[in-house]
Amino acid sequence: MANIKSAKKRIRVIDKKTARNRRIKSHLKAVLKNFDAALAEGNFELAEEKLRLAEKKLKQAAAKKTISKNAASRKTSRLTKRFNAAKAAK
Repeated sequence: MANIKSAKKRIRVIDKKTARNRRIKSHLKAVLKNFDAALAEGNFELAEEKLRLAEKKLKQAAAKKTISKNAASRKTSRLTKRFNAAKAAK
């Protein structure tokens, strides 16, 4: 355990940031699962809506530095490619 006041504060700050990052990542996973489920059902209207929500949440997570900007862009690109391929296959 830290003895110095500033070190104790850093521990509190890190705990808050860790909790926020966990919450954001957990929410991201749920949003991505919803998109996958809609795509698997073949419901393209719902999948498109979920894709827009996923893009928004990925950008928000990148803005908060929970994930990197490039990771958010990469995931968005892959989701869009999967959506377009599924839509074209139909």
